[in-house]
Amino acid sequence: MATFISVFASIILLLIPSSHSSRLPQSDVDLLEFPLNLEYLEAEFFLFGSLGYGLDKVAPNLTLGGPAPLGAKKANLDPLTKDVVLQFAWQEVGHLRAIKKTVKGFPRPLLDLSAGSFAKVIDKAFGKPLNPPFDPYANSINYLIASYLIPYVGLTGYVGANPNLQNAISKRLVAGLLGVESGQDAVIRAFLYEKANEKVHPYGIRVAEFTNKISQLRNTLGRSGIKDEGLVVPKALGAEGKIEGNVLAGDENSVAYDRTPEEVLRIVYGSGNERVPGGFYPKGGDGRIAKSHLPK
Repeated sequence: MATFISVFASIILLLIPSSHSSRLPQSDVDLLEFPLNLEYLEAEFFLFGSLGYGLDKVAPNLTLGGPAPLGAKKANLDPLTKDVVLQFAWQEVGHLRAIKKTVKGFPRPLLDLSAGSFAKVIDKAFGKPLNPPFDPYANSINYLIASYLIPYVGLTGYVGANPNLQNAISKRLVAGLLGVESGQDAVIRAFLYEKANEKVHPYGIRVAEFTNKISQLRNTLGRSGIKDEGLVVPKALGAEGKIEGNVLAGDENSVAYDRTPEEVLRIVYGSGNERVPGGFYPKGGDGRIAKSHLPK
């Protein structure tokens, strides 16, 4: 009788649905949870930019009670840009949901999406304060330049995570997320490439120069060599060393660059140090990987 009860109980346990995370190695869980930091940022930036409100209104269950973002607001976008950004926004909501169906995740971290936060990044990229301070919400071209800051860092993080994943469920999820993040980055770069030689008002600086300076800054902060390229590069860095136009960034074989979580944190904190929060994350990121680098 005892044996029968034991077998019956085992069968019942097998029939009870379990979360994917309970079947994943802890290292996979950590690598899948880490990008939630960036997915929260992208979702809020694109939602506010296109709609004027964010996750607290469209999907409050996904925030898990995390603090509302600071300074985010609706951008002054032309109809086409607004349409595309809104598509990005809903895609990011889906990304958050997909990750949280696979791993438990964590509440939305505190995000600083204020104009001042973006202005600091741009000032650091140019090595001097722009006057007036750069405002990502002022118009479509500014918003696209600000958007240039975001999906690319996430996609390099996914490329870096992929070879370290062990489970097929994890690999499938990251491959799917990477595909869409890469698409978003390509659209942003294509929009900006069309205007590469136009000057951004009132600075008199070409769009291409903004992208080049931002990419150079990310390389500096990441501290791992060239993993970022602007829209116009020396011919030696272009595809097959034959062209200066660089609508998609890639290495010498036009293969996407990869970044570790630590490199990603150095960039999004704006400090060049995964142990020093700041930038878009005043209190740092969440999840085991990000928190392992924060002061105890």
